[in-house]
Amino acid sequence: MNINSIPVDLKNIINPEQPDFIVKCRRNYPRKKAFSLLFFSLFWNVFVSIFVIAFIVPLVSGQEVHFTTNDVPTTGSLDNWEPVLVPALIIGLFVAVGIGMFLWALVLLFQKGGFFAGTETRLIKYRNGKITVTDWEQFSGNIQVKNKQIYGDLEMELRTGKMKSRNKGSDKFVPDIVYLSGVKNVFDIEKKCRLRIRENDPTPKITLENNIV
Repeated sequence: MNINSIPVDLKNIINPEQPDFIVKCRRNYPRKKAFSLLFFSLFWNVFVSIFVIAFIVPLVSGQEVHFTTNDVPTTGSLDNWEPVLVPALIIGLFVAVGIGMFLWALVLLFQKGGFFAGTETRLIKYRNGKITVTDWEQFSGNIQVKNKQIYGDLEMELRTGKMKSRNKGSDKFVPDIVYLSGVKNVFDIEKKCRLRIRENDPTPKITLENNIV
């Protein structure tokens, strides 16, 4: 992409450096990320709907609902709403979470991407007037590439991230990821990114010398 065809703010950030590449992403996130959240939200909502049908629907219809609280049989209705208040709030919270996940999955699926520019020292993202600058030394060098026909996806891991607890075993480090989704010439972009990451690698170089007697 020609530097004269990009937003002025991005051009000003790039200067005085010469860009290695400038690309326009079709999507802000890869489709697999959106589909994973979408399928999980659908499963969540189907599961929660069982409680809605069994508890909320009869309650709203003016019927009594029967359940157990601390092994004590309890009955609630609109006229006797105090026993059902807490269960109804909990179910409502789960419903809100499910709807929120579903809507966010749709946002991830249809959210348009921005511009990415790579220079000798950094990777610059420009989207909707917001600029994010990441130095190449912040990347770990782990890159996943997927290509389908004309467009492909890049997932580049950062050295930053967070620890995620697991039921079995020790906590797992989950790195932050920069996504370039729906870009042309994805293999060429990957080569240029990997070169710059290697050149700016802050890890000390260790040289092994073998002395032969």
